[in-house]
Amino acid sequence: MSDQKRRVAVCPGSFDPVTYGHLDIISRAAKLFDKVIVLVSANLEKRPVFTLTERLLMIEKVTTGFDNIVIDILEDELLADYVRRVGAHAIVKGLRAVTDFEYEFQMALGNKKLFPGAETVFLTTAAENMYLSSSIVRQIATLGGDISSFVPPEILSVIMERLYTNKKHSPSGGTASEQELRQVQQFANAIGKEESE
Repeated sequence: MSDQKRRVAVCPGSFDPVTYGHLDIISRAAKLFDKVIVLVSANLEKRPVFTLTERLLMIEKVTTGFDNIVIDILEDELLADYVRRVGAHAIVKGLRAVTDFEYEFQMALGNKKLFPGAETVFLTTAAENMYLSSSIVRQIATLGGDISSFVPPEILSVIMERLYTNKKHSPSGGTASEQELRQVQQFANAIGKEESE
Protein backbone atom coordinates (compact mmCIF):
# COMPACT_ATOMS: atom_id res chain seq x y z
CA MET A 1 0.00 0.00 0.00
CA SER A 2 1.45 3.38 -0.97
CA ASP A 3 1.90 6.18 1.59
CA GLN A 4 -0.77 8.10 -0.38
CA LYS A 5 -3.43 5.59 0.72
CA ARG A 6 -1.96 4.72 4.10
CA ARG A 7 -2.89 6.57 7.26
CA VAL A 8 0.39 8.27 8.15
CA ALA A 9 0.83 10.29 11.34
CA VAL A 10 3.71 12.31 12.73
CA CYS A 11 4.29 12.23 16.49
CA PRO A 12 6.64 15.16 17.22
CA GLY A 13 8.42 15.94 20.46
CA SER A 14 11.74 16.80 22.01
CA PHE A 15 11.98 13.41 23.84
CA ASP A 16 14.84 14.62 26.04
CA PRO A 17 14.82 11.81 27.17
CA VAL A 18 12.00 9.53 25.99
CA THR A 19 9.81 8.36 28.90
CA TYR A 20 7.08 5.80 29.52
CA GLY A 21 4.62 8.66 28.98
CA HIS A 22 5.96 9.21 25.46
CA LEU A 23 5.91 5.48 24.75
CA ASP A 24 2.29 5.26 25.85
CA ILE A 25 1.29 7.91 23.28
CA ILE A 26 3.53 6.40 20.56
CA SER A 27 2.18 2.88 21.05
CA ARG A 28 -1.44 4.04 21.02
CA ALA A 29 -0.80 6.09 17.86
CA ALA A 30 0.72 2.97 16.26
CA LYS A 31 -2.63 1.20 16.74
CA LEU A 32 -4.56 4.04 15.10
CA PHE A 33 -2.35 4.66 12.06
CA ASP A 34 -0.68 2.50 9.43
CA LYS A 35 2.60 4.36 9.86
CA VAL A 36 3.79 6.62 12.67
CA ILE A 37 6.83 8.85 12.26
CA VAL A 38 8.25 9.69 15.67
CA LEU A 39 9.84 13.05 14.99
CA VAL A 40 12.65 14.19 17.28
CA SER A 41 12.66 17.95 17.12
CA ALA A 42 14.63 20.80 18.59
CA ASN A 43 12.74 22.99 21.04
CA LEU A 44 14.17 26.49 20.78
CA GLU A 45 12.88 27.31 24.27
CA LYS A 46 14.76 24.44 25.93
CA ARG A 47 18.44 23.62 26.34
CA PRO A 48 18.69 19.89 25.57
CA VAL A 49 20.73 17.39 27.56
CA PHE A 50 20.87 14.83 24.74
CA THR A 51 21.65 15.61 21.11
CA LEU A 52 19.02 14.98 18.43
CA THR A 53 20.95 11.90 17.29
CA GLU A 54 21.18 10.52 20.83
CA ARG A 55 17.45 10.98 21.31
CA LEU A 56 16.79 9.21 18.01
CA LEU A 57 19.01 6.30 19.14
CA MET A 58 17.14 6.03 22.45
CA ILE A 59 13.76 5.94 20.72
CA GLU A 60 15.01 3.34 18.23
CA LYS A 61 16.19 1.22 21.15
CA VAL A 62 12.81 1.24 22.94
CA THR A 63 10.52 0.87 19.89
CA THR A 64 12.06 -2.22 18.29
CA GLY A 65 8.82 -4.16 18.86
CA PHE A 66 6.84 -1.96 16.45
CA ASP A 67 6.86 -2.61 12.71
CA ASN A 68 4.98 0.55 11.73
CA ILE A 69 7.12 3.12 13.55
CA VAL A 70 9.87 5.17 11.91
CA ILE A 71 12.07 7.66 13.76
CA ASP A 72 13.31 10.85 12.12
CA ILE A 73 14.84 14.20 13.08
CA LEU A 74 13.35 17.63 12.39
CA GLU A 75 15.92 20.38 11.95
CA ASP A 76 15.55 23.80 10.36
CA GLU A 77 12.07 23.07 9.01
CA LEU A 78 8.54 23.83 10.10
CA LEU A 79 6.54 20.88 11.38
CA ALA A 80 3.72 21.65 8.92
CA ASP A 81 6.18 21.59 6.00
CA TYR A 82 7.63 18.27 7.18
CA VAL A 83 4.15 16.73 7.53
CA ARG A 84 3.26 17.83 4.00
CA ARG A 85 6.58 16.60 2.60
CA VAL A 86 6.27 13.07 4.02
CA GLY A 87 2.62 12.71 3.00
CA ALA A 88 1.21 12.53 6.52
CA HIS A 89 -2.30 13.72 7.36
CA ALA A 90 -2.21 13.71 11.16
CA ILE A 91 -0.07 15.18 13.93
CA VAL A 92 -0.37 13.22 17.18
CA LYS A 93 0.18 15.04 20.46
CA GLY A 94 -0.16 13.79 24.02
CA LEU A 95 -1.97 15.87 26.63
CA ARG A 96 -1.24 15.55 30.35
CA ALA A 97 -3.29 18.39 31.77
CA VAL A 98 -5.25 21.51 30.95
CA THR A 99 -1.98 23.47 30.99
CA ASP A 100 -0.74 21.38 28.04
CA PHE A 101 -3.93 21.99 26.10
CA GLU A 102 -3.65 25.78 25.78
CA TYR A 103 -0.16 25.59 24.24
CA GLU A 104 -0.96 22.56 22.05
CA PHE A 105 -4.21 24.13 20.86
CA GLN A 106 -2.33 27.22 19.66
CA MET A 107 0.22 25.01 17.90
CA ALA A 108 -2.56 22.96 16.28
CA LEU A 109 -4.24 26.09 14.93
CA GLY A 110 -0.92 27.38 13.58
CA ASN A 111 -0.12 24.06 11.89
CA LYS A 112 -3.63 23.89 10.39
CA LYS A 113 -3.16 27.35 8.91
CA LEU A 114 0.22 26.38 7.43
CA PHE A 115 -0.98 22.99 6.15
CA PRO A 116 -4.78 22.55 6.01
CA GLY A 117 -4.32 18.94 4.83
CA ALA A 118 -3.33 17.72 8.30
CA GLU A 119 -5.34 17.35 11.48
CA THR A 120 -3.92 17.41 14.99
CA VAL A 121 -5.06 14.43 17.06
CA PHE A 122 -4.84 14.77 20.85
CA LEU A 123 -4.40 11.66 22.99
CA THR A 124 -4.82 12.04 26.72
CA THR A 125 -2.07 10.45 28.73
CA ALA A 126 -2.67 7.41 30.91
CA ALA A 127 -3.51 8.32 34.51
CA GLU A 128 -0.22 6.91 35.83
CA ASN A 129 1.72 9.27 33.54
CA MET A 130 -0.16 12.50 34.30
CA TYR A 131 2.76 13.97 36.24
CA LEU A 132 5.53 12.49 34.09
CA SER A 133 7.71 14.71 31.93
CA SER A 134 11.25 14.63 30.59
CA SER A 135 12.15 17.59 32.79
CA ILE A 136 11.09 15.71 35.95
CA VAL A 137 13.15 12.71 34.84
CA ARG A 138 16.17 14.95 34.24
CA GLN A 139 15.84 16.63 37.64
CA ILE A 140 15.56 13.33 39.53
CA ALA A 141 18.41 11.71 37.59
CA THR A 142 20.71 14.72 38.05
CA LEU A 143 20.40 14.30 41.81
CA GLY A 144 21.00 10.54 41.62
CA GLY A 145 17.37 9.52 42.19
CA ASP A 146 15.73 6.35 40.93
CA ILE A 147 14.13 6.91 37.49
CA SER A 148 13.52 3.22 36.71
CA SER A 149 9.75 3.65 36.91
CA PHE A 150 9.85 6.57 34.44
CA VAL A 151 12.04 5.32 31.58
CA PRO A 152 12.52 1.92 29.90
CA PRO A 153 15.36 -0.25 31.26
CA GLU A 154 17.10 -0.31 27.86
CA ILE A 155 18.08 3.36 28.20
CA LEU A 156 18.25 3.76 31.98
CA SER A 157 22.01 3.46 32.33
CA VAL A 158 22.87 5.89 29.51
CA ILE A 159 20.54 8.50 31.00
CA MET A 160 22.08 8.11 34.46
CA GLU A 161 25.57 8.13 32.95
CA ARG A 162 24.91 11.47 31.27
CA LEU A 163 22.96 13.20 34.00
CA TYR A 164 24.41 11.90 37.26
CA THR A 165 27.78 10.25 36.70
CA ASN A 166 29.06 12.87 34.25
CA LYS A 167 27.91 15.63 36.57
CA LYS A 168 30.22 14.26 39.26
CA HIS A 169 33.11 13.56 36.85
CA SER A 170 32.84 16.27 34.24
CA PRO A 171 35.14 15.52 31.27
CA SER A 172 37.61 18.19 30.26
CA GLY A 173 39.85 18.82 27.31
CA GLY A 174 39.07 19.48 23.68
CA THR A 175 36.80 22.02 22.06
CA ALA A 176 33.04 22.02 22.65
CA SER A 177 32.38 20.39 19.27
CA GLU A 178 35.05 17.73 19.89
CA GLN A 179 33.54 16.99 23.29
CA GLU A 180 30.06 16.72 21.77
CA LEU A 181 31.31 14.35 19.06
CA ARG A 182 33.09 12.23 21.68
CA GLN A 183 29.93 12.24 23.77
CA VAL A 184 27.74 11.04 20.87
CA GLN A 185 30.25 8.30 20.00
CA GLN A 186 30.37 7.10 23.61
CA PHE A 187 26.59 7.20 23.75
CA ALA A 188 26.20 5.15 20.55
CA ASN A 189 28.71 2.62 21.91
CA ALA A 190 26.81 2.38 25.20
CA ILE A 191 23.50 1.79 23.37
CA GLY A 192 25.20 -0.88 21.25
CA LYS A 193 26.67 -2.66 24.28
CA GLU A 194 23.29 -2.89 25.97
CA GLU A 195 21.80 -4.37 22.81
CA SER A 196 24.37 -7.17 22.74
CA GLU A 197 23.94 -8.06 26.43
